[in-house]
Amino acid sequence: MMLVAALRHARRCCRSVGVIMVAAIELLAESKAGQQRPTPDRAEALARYRHLRHISQRHNSAAMRQLARDTVLHHARRLGLAEGKTFIVNTMDELALAADLAMYTAPPGRSRAIDRYARAARFAADYDEALMLAAMCRARFGVVSMKRRHPSAGVIVADLARKTELWLMDEGLEASLPDGAMFATRYFAPDRFVMTAGIVVPVDIDLIAIAGKATLQLGRRPLAEAIEDRRFAEAIYRIAIADGVTEDVAYQDLPG
Repeated sequence: MMLVAALRHARRCCRSVGVIMVAAIELLAESKAGQQRPTPDRAEALARYRHLRHISQRHNSAAMRQLARDTVLHHARRLGLAEGKTFIVNTMDELALAADLAMYTAPPGRSRAIDRYARAARFAADYDEALMLAAMCRARFGVVSMKRRHPSAGVIVADLARKTELWLMDEGLEASLPDGAMFATRYFAPDRFVMTAGIVVPVDIDLIAIAGKATLQLGRRPLAEAIEDRRFAEAIYRIAIADGVTEDVAYQDLPG
């Protein structure tokens, strides 16, 4: 009887392979985080980044297929990208901002789309597949400033709210971003470096200040806490779209 009860309890706690794998990968990744590893050369860093980026794109595409059109439309209306049931965009890339909010944010008491996808995920027992999905579930929104190029590949940026420096792997930003440039993005850390969730919005102090005024209900919170609120990202996106900032951003596919 005790064995039966234990098995029933285990089934309740672990209802899907995806949940089990993601939890296991999170623990394994944390145990490896503190281990010292030599800095990879450029070829090794780029190969690792491209491999993980392709995995993240597959996860993102699969998760997006589970999103209802009305959900994306709701966020598009709040960003000024839709009227009624009609999308109104200057470029198709602007819809990625609505999709980002639909995927990674949710009102209090509601689950996020990325978390629902992770719970239902079915994929081969592959370490990197689960590693990436776990990282995507822990994605953070941030405003960062370009500091310098990384000696291997990518760039070093400062997360201005959290006062930390990050190794950001992104070939497009490495090639085009000037020192001191600021941008808002959602990022996750599947390795020693972080990667964007696909969103890069150029910002400046004035735009951030306007976003702060548009979210006065967050004003009493520390910036590092307020920036995690879904309304802050929404305000940044909405103001950037209204100012035409997003029209200057172009996204490119990875080589291969």
